[in-house]
Amino acid sequence: MVAFGDMEHVVADIIAYLRAEGCVDAAVVERTIRAHNQGICADAQHHSKKKVVEFYLRQKAEDTALWRTWALTPAEQDALAAVLRMKPRRTASGVATITVITKPQPCGSACLYCPNDVRMPKSYLTNEPACQRAERNYFDPYLQVASRLRALTHMGHTTDKVELIILGGTWSDYLPEYQIWFVTRLFEALNQESAMRRDQNCRAVRARYAKAGVQQDAEALAAAAADVQRQVDEGALTYNQAVRGLYGPGTAWEAVAAWQQGTWEQLEAQQAANVKAAHRVVGLVMETRPDAISAESLTLLRRMGATKVQMGIQSLDQRILQENNRGASVQDVQRAFALLRLFGFKTHVHTMLNLKGATPESDKADYARLVGEAAFLPDEVKLYPCALVKGTGLQACYANGTWRPYTYEELMDVLVADTLATPAYTRISRMIRDIGAGDILVGNKLTNLRQMVEQAVRETGERYQEIRLREVSTGDVALEDLSLQVLPYDTTVSQERFLQWVAPNGRLAGFCRLSLPSQTAVRETPGLPVSPGQAMIREVHVYGTVAGLHKTDGSAQHAGLGRALVEKACELAAEAGYASVNVISSVGTRDYYRKLGFADAGLYQRREL
Repeated sequence: MVAFGDMEHVVADIIAYLRAEGCVDAAVVERTIRAHNQGICADAQHHSKKKVVEFYLRQKAEDTALWRTWALTPAEQDALAAVLRMKPRRTASGVATITVITKPQPCGSACLYCPNDVRMPKSYLTNEPACQRAERNYFDPYLQVASRLRALTHMGHTTDKVELIILGGTWSDYLPEYQIWFVTRLFEALNQESAMRRDQNCRAVRARYAKAGVQQDAEALAAAAADVQRQVDEGALTYNQAVRGLYGPGTAWEAVAAWQQGTWEQLEAQQAANVKAAHRVVGLVMETRPDAISAESLTLLRRMGATKVQMGIQSLDQRILQENNRGASVQDVQRAFALLRLFGFKTHVHTMLNLKGATPESDKADYARLVGEAAFLPDEVKLYPCALVKGTGLQACYANGTWRPYTYEELMDVLVADTLATPAYTRISRMIRDIGAGDILVGNKLTNLRQMVEQAVRETGERYQEIRLREVSTGDVALEDLSLQVLPYDTTVSQERFLQWVAPNGRLAGFCRLSLPSQTAVRETPGLPVSPGQAMIREVHVYGTVAGLHKTDGSAQHAGLGRALVEKACELAAEAGYASVNVISSVGTRDYYRKLGFADAGLYQRREL
């Protein structure tokens, strides 16, 4: 077993190098760890970066005598945090992202390509990392958030600004009482400042599920669902029939459902507490279908604190939608985009290439329409290649030759073309699902597909504008070199202004999405919580590794870039004749906008011009 004292010497050597050289990088950390591992028996426990990080953070959190002897300056602490942080891209976009999964629920659609894993919400698979975490935690929101906070903290990440992403099929398919309870518990977990108290609460929650008879052991769950899953795969049962039998009346989940209900009063109390909590919600994302979007459903989402909506559109070709049993129509997608824009939500869409009936050329044309026509123009995109998963309707199409996966060359050709077609105000957040290779019968199994596409894009020598390829991420920012640029574009219901802080090399340090809604569209759309003459700030985002609240470090955050973006947006809105500006602020950013002159105004915060 590694001695405590030796771990102390590992950290001490890293600190000594930092003080001697004025900087330290990952190579130095790895070299130091290897040096201390020499001489340790092969069958004994060795040092690792993960153990070093946990040891260092424990000394800091507990303010031990050892921590005090190190006498680290704030600058030294920042340098060590940066080099010891595990998987730095987890918070490179400026926030710590926590993804949670809702419990299995019947789905209002039956798409040809969609997985039918009866242990998961529709379209998700047990072996996906977020799904594994959800199942281990009974799909409980409090437990899922607590486990991710613990993991991110142990990896050295700052978690005071959190974007919550709720996945699991169509959010509005769940009962309103469950939706409210789920979001309330997410906030409650983040509001608990004591990690020890949070762990105690987790033990009590786990005991409650166990007492109700809910299982969370993966092997036991697999055995219990095996026969039902076989019947679904063979077509003897539908996914919805299977889920009702496993999670509906007469099961342990029926008893659980009785207390998985919340009230608006409970949610609003947790939201109020989160305004000044240690872990503030700076973004809340829900997933739904275009045909489930209405003014009423969006009002509920906004009241819950949502700032972004993910929706699966898959294709803008009505023929392909029909061939793949996709219930939503292109008209549904157009209407959804218009409503989301007028409400101020950020739009994050899922689109798929290589669907049944598609070709590489039709896919490129379809994506060009998505990012080029005024009726659409998403803020973010998940661009997924279709893959054949066991138990889907696509299996029969593959067997009879009416569908085939693209070759590697075809796939790369489409993805490179799509990336180059992506405008400067759109971010491609993903190019693959977290589906394990073992679950994919045929289709792309390359886990590094994104990196290969990006390399191919650079090798074309053509100019690319897509946000993720340009964002500062973990790199340094020379603030004096940044320039503020304004990119205008029009949608069917608004004039948009994309404000961006750009370095001379084209790297993106921050941006703001300002929407100038059509006065006619606002007047003629019933159920809107906004009025004519009100502009909307839909997003403000400053890149760079997450900086602690009220701290200044070497990243782009907390350097006044966000404030400058907001001021410029208000100036542009006033010049365009708008009387006020709304901001679709999240709960954890309310204080920030209050300091910028915004006052609470119903579902938004507002500043008069």
